[in-house]
Amino acid sequence: MLKLLAITLTLSSLLGADASSEKVEKFLKDTFAANPNIKSINVKVTNVTEVKGYEDWNAYYVELDAMLKKEKRQVVQKMVWFSDGNFVTKELFDLNSGKNMSDLVSLPFKSEHYKKENLIYGNPNAKHKVAIFSDPLCPFCRTFVPEAIEYMKKEPNKFAIYYYHFPLDSLHPAAVELVKAAIALELQGKKDVVLNLYKVQIDPKEKSNEKILAEFNKVMNSNIKLSDLLSKEVSEHLKNDLELADALMVNGTPTMFFDGVMDKTKNRYKEAK
Repeated sequence: MLKLLAITLTLSSLLGADASSEKVEKFLKDTFAANPNIKSINVKVTNVTEVKGYEDWNAYYVELDAMLKKEKRQVVQKMVWFSDGNFVTKELFDLNSGKNMSDLVSLPFKSEHYKKENLIYGNPNAKHKVAIFSDPLCPFCRTFVPEAIEYMKKEPNKFAIYYYHFPLDSLHPAAVELVKAAIALELQGKKDVVLNLYKVQIDPKEKSNEKILAEFNKVMNSNIKLSDLLSKEVSEHLKNDLELADALMVNGTPTMFFDGVMDKTKNRYKEAK
């Protein structure tokens, strides 16, 4: 997708003296429109954040909505661009520290994103709120997520843990049905479902729903049926989780937000007082 849309811009692409969302939108629209593979394109800046430690630079979160000529299909893609008012660039590095500016910015996790149905442990009024997006079949997640949850669940007034299902269906197709089963079981009132979810042993490429469900029920000591996975409530919960991940530009697992800010170190919960 990115290859179809990408047009190389030099680091010193001139934008104008006073950068604004409108100017960024126009500049990118005019530039991408020059791609012969694109029939039409709309560009919208959805959010603007400061780059911490670099007061002259802002990060512009951009949504591209393009119609491709040959494929005759629509492509929607989210991207981050940087501008200091004079220049615009997709990649920005600090020559002294080597830092990638992309590692210093993220969209805020807003208060309305903390939903009751996603709270798995802790008091909703706890001092710190931690949001976790994870795929239970992601190799790193299977070690990291249970350890992090076990660490925080011991202090319910210190940590409120919110969990969002983010199965990477292209890498782990079995994860999709697995998380549906987990949601169905949670809706029945079962506790500790998320923690036990990481104990299910199944080939990430498994496509047999019967096998996936059999392994799930064995670990959970439950009786979730295939029909349970098709319920409106299950579909709505997973849809909401995936839409939030998309809105926040979450593209990997595990992704953590600590008190509303993406924690790329994934260690802030250990440093919290």
